[in-house]
Amino acid sequence: MESKKRTIDARLRAVAEEKRCPVQRCIAYVDRFLSEVMCGRCFPCALGTVEAKARLARIADGRGDHEDLAALRYIAENMLVGSLCKKGGNTAAYLLECMTYDAFAAHTEGKCSDRVCEAFIEYRIVADKCTMCGECKAVCAYNAILGMEKTASHDTGFSPFEIREKRCLKKGDCLEVCPVGAIVVAEKPVSKVAAEAYKCGVY
Repeated sequence: MESKKRTIDARLRAVAEEKRCPVQRCIAYVDRFLSEVMCGRCFPCALGTVEAKARLARIADGRGDHEDLAALRYIAENMLVGSLCKKGGNTAAYLLECMTYDAFAAHTEGKCSDRVCEAFIEYRIVADKCTMCGECKAVCAYNAILGMEKTASHDTGFSPFEIREKRCLKKGDCLEVCPVGAIVVAEKPVSKVAAEAYKCGVY
């Protein structure tokens, strides 16, 4: 039985470790935990993971603050002590382990250093590299790319392609098809992240 529990923990960890960002790792771990059957013997585990998921979502969406970090740590510490099963304790331990990274505090300041969380990044087209081949525009299902399909460099008088941020869902299809690597994932200015958080009623 103990061996089986260790296998479950290793499987959950393996799913989480596919993500680069520590915040996204925790979300993946908790999501997988909640998708499976719980023993239902204790509240710290059952209720704690649901609340942890909500706090993690706020942090990943750019709406998190230091209160969310404190609440997440409080939840994990109580789960670690109060969970009656090893699976709940493992989840708490994983949350606390990931929270040792600076990434959590950085998210509350408007940055995702791994450039994974969508609230903190934007796709940009580097004008000097764009050949206006139209491949990105053709593959974008969200009409997020502006530009005329002219196979010529931007210095011929035609404007390079542009990405309309409000329409971009950051799926990455354009990144994959660009033949010259003209599309990059960049950090969104902190002011933009703060403005969007303000609209969501964070401040």
